[in-house]
Amino acid sequence: MRVSAVTTAQSAWGVDAPAWVLALAGRVDALGSQRAAAAEIGYSAAAVNLVLAGKYRGALDNIAAQVRGSIMSAAVICPVLGEITKERCEQERTRPFAAASAMRVQLWRECKRCQYNNNGGLNDA
Repeated sequence: MRVSAVTTAQSAWGVDAPAWVLALAGRVDALGSQRAAAAEIGYSAAAVNLVLAGKYRGALDNIAAQVRGSIMSAAVICPVLGEITKERCEQERTRPFAAASAMRVQLWRECKRCQYNNNGGLNDA
């Protein structure tokens, strides 16, 4: 019998397991695979495995932000769109410039200087 991802995370992290780690583990269990959960947050299955095992050596803040936005539906306040999920925020800020509408132009300008834009200036022309 397969051990649940939540059990794995709780064993590795103990009572101090962050809510986002438990949410990720719960999503792995719900989807039935680390690969499927990893695809939802934009990371590899190996990264998810290492996080759940408490052995990930990379920046946990980045994965935590992805889990909060994609799995936990964390919200941010966008100066153009108002309250949106972090997932929607990332979708908007990574879109290329398009002068199709005044709102797209406004989003492009605001996303360039937004506190959540940590993608290396993808929106820069």
